[in-house]
Amino acid sequence: MSLLDAPIETPTGTAATGPVVAPLRIGPHVSATPVVLAPMAGITNSAYRQLCREHGEGFYVSEMVTSRALVERTPESMRLVTFTAAERPRSLQLYGVDPATVAAAVRMVVQEDLADHVDLNFGCPVPKVTRKGGGAALPWKADLFRDIVAGAVREASKGGIPLTVKMRKGVDDDHLTYLDAGRTAEREGAAAVALHGRTASQHYSGQADWDAIARLKEAVTTIPVLGNGDVWSAEDALEMVRRTGCDGVVVGRGCLGRPWLFADLEAGFAGRPDRVRPGLRTVAATLRRHAELLVEHYGDELRACRDVRKHVAWYFKGYVVGGDLRAKLGLVDSLAALDELLASLDLDQPYPGAPAEGARGRAGSPQRVALPEGWLDDRVLSGAAAEVVRQAELSVSGG
Repeated sequence: MSLLDAPIETPTGTAATGPVVAPLRIGPHVSATPVVLAPMAGITNSAYRQLCREHGEGFYVSEMVTSRALVERTPESMRLVTFTAAERPRSLQLYGVDPATVAAAVRMVVQEDLADHVDLNFGCPVPKVTRKGGGAALPWKADLFRDIVAGAVREASKGGIPLTVKMRKGVDDDHLTYLDAGRTAEREGAAAVALHGRTASQHYSGQADWDAIARLKEAVTTIPVLGNGDVWSAEDALEMVRRTGCDGVVVGRGCLGRPWLFADLEAGFAGRPDRVRPGLRTVAATLRRHAELLVEHYGDELRACRDVRKHVAWYFKGYVVGGDLRAKLGLVDSLAALDELLASLDLDQPYPGAPAEGARGRAGSPQRVALPEGWLDDRVLSGAAAEVVRQAELSVSGG
């Protein structure tokens, strides 16, 4: 059964009001639905991107690829930059800490036609990234941030490829960078900027600061500003746009186990009241579709089933699925085994309402950000911090 067979709840007596936000333009690429799927490591491979794209329009971004690993053509990096023929535009996210290496990676993307849109990651809060000066730590070094963006834009422009920037508010509340970084990205030619309304120290805890998104929108006036953080529903997305004036939203954890969220977002931004409210039969069919796409992606049924295991709890959030069955689904090793387990569910269960909605994924807790020694002493890259960055580029391996 396809998602189109899912029961739909439409508020009675409510008519479509027409588009509530202008289409999102990133360089030459336009989406009527101003939505971007956030890169998520281990999640947004081509299989998941295709699944989400089947539900609604938007920009669907790859998992983060390390610039040096791409330049060195490591097997994993080359796998991560693989797109299906149906993916247009092809959106690729790069990470790096050295301007020359990032520029070289973008040059490779252009020369080998690997993508249609490049996004730079300055928002990752993971310790193994920030302790090398990367991700959400990097914009604190204003000169380094400027040089990376400028060099990447220069190389991308040679192929007519738009380059965007995704970032957080800063390292912590005492070391905010987003307004300076946003203005710099705009000045250096970025096609759009996206802000996750949390600091690196927050990880995913607490509430996203939508007021910061509004302030960035006031500061950056010539390119789109996208908001990220705590968009769990179409109503959240519409409220973010209303409160902040942002030009679109970036969705990450909100779509885990709910690729139909993109159908809701498409309807909401078009001014339509219809929302997808799937019963368990449709949820099971969508999970099965996800597994099929993973088999195509990996060319390895066992690896695909191992990958889909982590999605099980997200798909079945709020539905009555016994602990024993959940445990068996968490060990599934073939499509045949998956089919047998899904068939044993009470597939006539209706949509459970609120228990299936809301936050998903691990929020974590606030913590001190792992940084190179002396990183916060000033805004200029020099001395020991510069050496940490140099060594970070030399020690890259994998994707």
